[in-house]
Amino acid sequence: MRPPTHSAIYAAALCIVLCGHVCLAQQNAPAETPQQELQHLKQAIDQAQAQVDASQQQLLELKKSLALLEQRLAAGNQVAPATEAVAAPANPPASPAPATEAQEQQAMQQSQIATLNQIKVESESKYPVKISGLILLNGFVNTSQVDNASAPTIAVAGGGSTGASLRQTVLGIDARGPTLAGATSHADVRVDFFGNALDSNYQMGGLLRLRTAHVTLNWKDTEVFAEMDRPIISPNQPSSLTAIAQPALAWSGNLWMWSPQVGVSHTMDFIGSSRLGVEGALIDVPDSPALPAAIAGTVSQGERSRWPGGELHIGLLGKRDGSGASVGVGGYFSPHEILGGKGYNAWAGTLDANLPLSHGLEFSGSFYRGQALGGLGGGAYKDFVYGTNLEYAKPLDDVGGWAQLKKRAGLRWEFNGAFGLDNGFASELRRYVLPATSYQNQARNQTFTANTIYSPSAYLQFSFEYRHITTAPITGATANTNIIGVAAGYKF
Repeated sequence: MRPPTHSAIYAAALCIVLCGHVCLAQQNAPAETPQQELQHLKQAIDQAQAQVDASQQQLLELKKSLALLEQRLAAGNQVAPATEAVAAPANPPASPAPATEAQEQQAMQQSQIATLNQIKVESESKYPVKISGLILLNGFVNTSQVDNASAPTIAVAGGGSTGASLRQTVLGIDARGPTLAGATSHADVRVDFFGNALDSNYQMGGLLRLRTAHVTLNWKDTEVFAEMDRPIISPNQPSSLTAIAQPALAWSGNLWMWSPQVGVSHTMDFIGSSRLGVEGALIDVPDSPALPAAIAGTVSQGERSRWPGGELHIGLLGKRDGSGASVGVGGYFSPHEILGGKGYNAWAGTLDANLPLSHGLEFSGSFYRGQALGGLGGGAYKDFVYGTNLEYAKPLDDVGGWAQLKKRAGLRWEFNGAFGLDNGFASELRRYVLPATSYQNQARNQTFTANTIYSPSAYLQFSFEYRHITTAPITGATANTNIIGVAAGYKF
């Protein structure tokens, strides 16, 4: 049966109303003249017409509400695939994925979409603010003594250790700000709990420590930034879930020391679909953490020189979507001055690369040659040697780097193998006159690491890692240690 039309509904309603009024008029009213009956009939028709008009208006409003709801449902069906497309990996496999991998990809993308759809924190500025973090539990077994049991970087002769820690947990705040001169603004900060806990009665805890911070203005191809982060001449870093407090291969070829920097970067189209990026910055380089207190002073050696350090990095960046190979070269220079007015210059030349290979493999690495690199995370923890009475200050040469091979297996698994080396020149280091502590007596440090990281969802991560550290001192026997680490992290 076909549904009734609006005209049929209108006619039926009009007839019902008219019949009702006529019946009531016949029952309740005494005999009327034909003129009076005609007048009452006109009034009934007008009243019925008003009621039908009101009913028709309600039907129109219901139709509008139904159309708006259909539009919203259609928009939701269009947004989900678009978001999933953005979340898809930059380098999909060349061959069609099996059904199980497609299901894993769909589950991972749905989890990421749910994360993006969370309600953001309200800020006083009313601009969007997001709280994120990684609650990380890591357990470790060190077969011999190391400098830091939960985040080791060098091997030391002595007994091993076993334990667990939550101090590598990271908390972050991200904020988007107003548009300024056509540029979008953004800021973020990251902290962890790896500060010095010696003054705390609760020894299993840790003090809050600033890790990185960024404030940026972004145009289409240009960015102006003020940040505390790794030097721009060392943009890549190895993958690890057990080495968070200090990045993987720290002090073994990875120049990573988080430092205050102010700079600008610009990208431009180059050959084909590739891009060329140029980045420059001023940097306030900290002192080496092994600098003796007797000559440390109250300000760093770079600040005492009254001149900031400078960095420049030029790189072939690949495509705009982030895929493709990237290769870069960098340079760093910073004047330094120790107590007593003696000065020296720190410098470095760097080469970095990130190269996608066949069969889901990816090569990345960074290499350097320079001097006085203790403030950037190299130089065997040292910048210079000096005379007993500070009559001279001679910067120490250094060479090093790291390389990593990554294999991805779907969206949930990745396997990494990496090697890093930081090598001071032994002939220069033998003139080092300070007491031979584990850091100050170090000439060369190398680390091999292999790990697997499993991500069953966008929120959970698990990892197993093996590390072997070999530390060669200026004088004495070489120290070795094997490190077995496990990690479980919850991202939010």
